[in-house]
Amino acid sequence: MTQHAVLDSNSHRELRVRADAGAELGDAVMATLTVPTEFRSIQGHFPILFRREIDRNDFMAVALLGFESGENLFLDGDRWDARYRPLSLAIQPFLIGRPASGDGPGKVHVDLGHPRIAPGSEGIRLFDVDGAPTPYLEQIAERLGDLDEGYRASKAFFDALAAYDLLEPFSLEITLDDGSINSLVGFHIIDEDRLRALDAAALGALHAEGHLMPIFMALASLSQLSALVERKNRKTGRG
Repeated sequence: MTQHAVLDSNSHRELRVRADAGAELGDAVMATLTVPTEFRSIQGHFPILFRREIDRNDFMAVALLGFESGENLFLDGDRWDARYRPLSLAIQPFLIGRPASGDGPGKVHVDLGHPRIAPGSEGIRLFDVDGAPTPYLEQIAERLGDLDEGYRASKAFFDALAAYDLLEPFSLEITLDDGSINSLVGFHIIDEDRLRALDAAALGALHAEGHLMPIFMALASLSQLSALVERKNRKTGRG
C-alpha cells in the first residue's frame, strides 16, 4: 500500500533505500512511462509505444520492456541488463508532489510503503548525519526534475500528434522459437506514412515547437522490437 510523505531531513534522517534491481523491488513491469524529452536516451535500448491513459482519453508514451504482464526482459535477477534505466523506474520510490490545484513548485515525496524502503542499516542513505542530502539524493532530485518537467511539457507534444493525426493503432504477433505465440495489442505508434505526407509548413511547425526530434526518436526505437524478441527467445530457451 502506498504511503506518500513529503521528504524532509528531520523525519527521514535515517531513511535508506535500495537502489539495486529486482522483481521484488518493483522492476517486474512490462512497460514503464517515458516522456518525449527522454526519447533520445530510450530509443537506443527500448521500443517506444503509445497508449491511452487509464480512464482518460489522453495518450502517454511507454518504454516496452516485455511482452506479458509483469515481464521485464531487461531484469536478470538483481542485475539491470541495459546501459540505460528509464527515469520512471530509476526514481522509485520518489515522486514529485504538488498542491491539488496543480500549481506551485513541486516537492520531493517518498512512498514509505514501497519495497525499496530499506530496513535497518541496509540500502543507501538519503541524508548524512548533519541532515544534508547525500549525492544519491541529489541525483534522484535531478532525475525527478527531468521526468516531471518532461511530463508537464508532454501535453503539447501529444496535442501536436493529435492535430496532425500522427498516431495509428499498433498490434504485433510474434511466434517464438519454441512455437509459442505472444501478442501486443492496445498500443499506438507514429504513422510514418502520414508523417511523410506532411507539407513543409507542417514539418516546419513541428520542428519549431520541438516535436519533430522526439517523433523521429520514437520511430527509430521500433528497431528495438526485434532485439526484444531475441531477449524473449533467449529467456524462453533457458526455461
